[in-house]
Amino acid sequence: MTPTVAGPTVPARPTVVVTMVLARLGTMLPLMTVLSAALTLKLQTVLPQTEVVPTLGLTTSLGAFAALFFDPVFGRISDRTMSRFGRRRPWLVIGMTGLLAALLIMALAPSAIVLAIGWVLGQIAANAAVAAHTASIADQLPPFQRGKVSGAIGVAQQASSLGAAYAAQLFSQQMLLLFLVPGFIGFVLVFLYTLVLPDQPRQSPPPSSGDLAMVLKTFWVNPIKNPDFGLAWWSRFLVVLANFMFTTFRLLWIQHEMGLPPDEATKIMATGVLCFTVALVVSGQVAGWLSDVVGRRKIFIIGSALVFAAGTFMLVQSTSALSFYVAETIIGIGFGVYVAVDLALVLDVLPDPEEAAKDLGVFNIAMAGPQVLAPGLAAWIIGLSGGQNYDVMLGVAAAIAVVGALLIIPVRKVK
Repeated sequence: MTPTVAGPTVPARPTVVVTMVLARLGTMLPLMTVLSAALTLKLQTVLPQTEVVPTLGLTTSLGAFAALFFDPVFGRISDRTMSRFGRRRPWLVIGMTGLLAALLIMALAPSAIVLAIGWVLGQIAANAAVAAHTASIADQLPPFQRGKVSGAIGVAQQASSLGAAYAAQLFSQQMLLLFLVPGFIGFVLVFLYTLVLPDQPRQSPPPSSGDLAMVLKTFWVNPIKNPDFGLAWWSRFLVVLANFMFTTFRLLWIQHEMGLPPDEATKIMATGVLCFTVALVVSGQVAGWLSDVVGRRKIFIIGSALVFAAGTFMLVQSTSALSFYVAETIIGIGFGVYVAVDLALVLDVLPDPEEAAKDLGVFNIAMAGPQVLAPGLAAWIIGLSGGQNYDVMLGVAAAIAVVGALLIIPVRKVK
C-alpha cells in the first residue's frame, strides 16, 4: 500500500505562514544577488570588458541548466524521504548549507572557470532547498488559503531582487561580503522555517523506483492528459524567459544606456529595483487576496502578463534614470500580480496531489528552463550586427511575454 499524505483542511498556523514566506525570501536572496549583480561585478574583475557579456551568458546558462535538472530530482527525493525529521526539513537545511559553501567558492574564485563551477554547485544545492520549500506549500496550505499566501510568497521571492540590488550597492567593491552576507541571511531565514514546520515523517517506505521509466517520469507530466498544467507550464516559461532576458543584463544595460561606471550603475539599479519591488508588493498582495475572494485566477494572470510586456517595451525608450524607474514600476505591477496568482492556479491544477513535490518540480522547470535560454538568447540578440542591440532584445522579450499571456486563455479547470 502506498502511503499518502492527506491534504490540509484547516488553515496553516500564522507562525508557519510567516516563516514560510520568509524562507522563500531566504532561498532566493543569495541566488538573485549572484544573478543580478555579483556575477557581473566578479567577472569584470577577472576578465576584459569585451568578454563579460558572452561569459555572463554562458555562466548563468550553465547554472540554470543545473537547476533545470536538479529541481525535479530533489522534488522526487523529498517526496520519498524517510527521515525522522520529516520529508522536507532535511533538504531545506542540506540545500542552504551547500549553497553557502558554493558562494564561498565564487567569492574567492581566481578565474571565470572556477566562478562557473561554483555557480553550478550553488544551483544544485539551492534547488534541494527550493524543491522542498515549494512542496511544503502544498503540504501545509488548504486550497482556500493558497491565493493569499501564494501572493505573499511571490512578493517575497521578487523582493529578493531588492535585497540583491542593495547588497550590490553596499558591497560592490567587497566580493566576499557581496556573496556571503546574502547567503548567511538566507540560511537563517530558512532555518527558522524548519523550526516551526509541522513536517510529518513518512510512515512506510515508498514503492520501488529503480527502473528507467520511473526515473524519467520525474521530469515529465503528460500535457495531453493534463492540458491545463501544460498550458500553465508554458505560460510561466515564456513570462520568466522574458523577465530573465532583461534582469540578467540589467546592470550592463544601465552602464551602456546611461554611460555609467559599475559603482554608479549599481546605485541606479538599486533605486529601480526598489520601484519594482514596491509596485510588486502592493499589486501582488491585492491580487492574491482578490483572486481568492472572486474565485478567479485566469484574468489576473493574462492581464498581468500583458502589463509586464508593456513595461518591458517601455525600456526601449528609456535613456534616463527617471524613465527607467517608471518602466520598472510598471514591470513590477505586472510581474507582482503574475507571481501572486500563478502559483495558486498551478496548485489548483496539479495532476497528482500525492506527488505534489514531483509535479511542482516539473513545473519549476518552467522557472529554471528560461534561465538556461535567456542569457544566451539575450546575449546573441545584443551581439547582432556588431553588438549593443539592447533595444531589439527588449522588444523580443516583450513579445514573448504577450504569448505567455495568451496561453492561459484555454485553461478550463480554473476560472
